[in-house]
Amino acid sequence: MTITNVLSVDVEEYFHGMEFESAVSPEQRGMLPSRVEGSMDRVLALLHEHGARATFFTVGQLAEQHPGMLRRMIAEGHEVACHSYRHELVSRQSAEEFRADVRRAKGVLEDISGAAVVGYRAPNYSIQADQQWAYDVLLEEGFRYDSSIYPIVHDRYGQADAPRFPYDIRKSDSRTLIEFPIGTVSLWGKNFPIGGGGYFRLLPEVVTRYGIQCVNTTEHHPVMFYFHPWELDPDQPRPPMPWHHRFRHYVGLTRQETKLSRLLRNLRFGAAREVLALD
Repeated sequence: MTITNVLSVDVEEYFHGMEFESAVSPEQRGMLPSRVEGSMDRVLALLHEHGARATFFTVGQLAEQHPGMLRRMIAEGHEVACHSYRHELVSRQSAEEFRADVRRAKGVLEDISGAAVVGYRAPNYSIQADQQWAYDVLLEEGFRYDSSIYPIVHDRYGQADAPRFPYDIRKSDSRTLIEFPIGTVSLWGKNFPIGGGGYFRLLPEVVTRYGIQCVNTTEHHPVMFYFHPWELDPDQPRPPMPWHHRFRHYVGLTRQETKLSRLLRNLRFGAAREVLALD
């Protein structure tokens, strides 16, 4: 039996990347041109070509600005999920601010798409040890799964000791919040990233594909893979920034679409709600 993995897309602008914080002031970022619709056109065309469905973790503010983009996701059979309202890190919010943010984003996404939104992903995986209250808020606000944990060692995020496969992270009398971590492969007692992002752009596509196939065939679990629409946009603006930030954000952009096409051709992907069998 072929395992269906999860293809997820964090729908945000290129300037939502953390590297832009040090390069462009908030006022200047507000003046940068939006490129998300053009990027999403390429993403949706790529998925249509390969017959793949995906979960689109979408920033609520972008949905308000580009409602047709959201409706097209639903019309083409994809899942819409929540990626906050303004793409603010959870670690910079109080519990009350976080609740207001996800409630607003969920309402916007549901009103525009006409579909229930049950999944959440924190910007930059920013639910850490000091923000465990966020899972209680998500459960109370009607979410059924979260995908904010990356079980690796990383300088900005990551919980290397977290479970690698879907598990119940919060429960109440009648509800459960499932955590679906970003994909890793375990080798020599350590977790290695095969879940996308900058690692996918930097490494040969076969590394990620082989890692996912290993997890599917030897551990019999699906893998959560992600990317951003701006990763298919090599012509995006390039303001001055420190070399290591420039490398992180721009490495591999010209090859990303070809690599994704190869991955989609060789593996089966679907939406998170489908893989988790949430009705």
